[in-house]
Order: sequence, then C-alpha cells, then structure tokens
Amino acid sequence: GKLHYDLLAELEKHEHAEKFALVRLEQYYPLAEQAITDVVNRYPHAEIVWVQEEPENQGAWPFMLMELAPRLPLGRTIRVVSRPASAATATGSSKRSAAEQTDLIARAFAL
Repeated sequence: GKLHYDLLAELEKHEHAEKFALVRLEQYYPLAEQAITDVVNRYPHAEIVWVQEEPENQGAWPFMLMELAPRLPLGRTIRVVSRPASAATATGSSKRSAAEQTDLIARAFAL
C-alpha cells in the first residue's frame, strides 16, 4: 500500500540507503514460506523489521508474529514498527496521524 511508497521515497533520500532492502509482501495467506525464506537468506546479517501503518495489535502484525516469526531461519527474529496498540485504527486527528507517520518511517530506518 501507500506505506511502501512512503518508505521507498524516504529510502531514496537516506544517506545509508545501501544498508536497507525493502521487501513488499503481497499475500499473507497462505504464507509463501519458501519465498520469504529465500529473501531472508539473501540478507543473513540483516535485521528483519515488519513495518505497518496500523496499530501494533491490528493489521497483519499479529498474524505475522504467529505465522512468520516461528518459520524464520534459525536464529533470525523479527521486530515490528507500527503505531502504538490501540482500540481504534484512526487517531482522530490529521496532525497526530501525520506525526505518527513521520515517526513510523524514522523508526523503520533506525540503524
């Protein structure tokens, strides 16, 4: 979705862009385990980060935590970058939403 393109635009401006790889997962179920493993194995020393716009307790993250994390190659873990857990998907304020989006992108590229 839109977040991928926001991350891509930010990556193009990032001074350490070569240290990052964006991988977009188009289908969650059934999980393309072999394809994901192949991509993860291309970057054996990379930190794996799941980035989503939705709050941590919503969106795809809970599913990825249950289904993807246990299937990662031995010793690999996954970290989430998302909005804080919330009962609502929307913040109710466009200014707050924009600030959270900026923070989300910054945390996605934190080394």
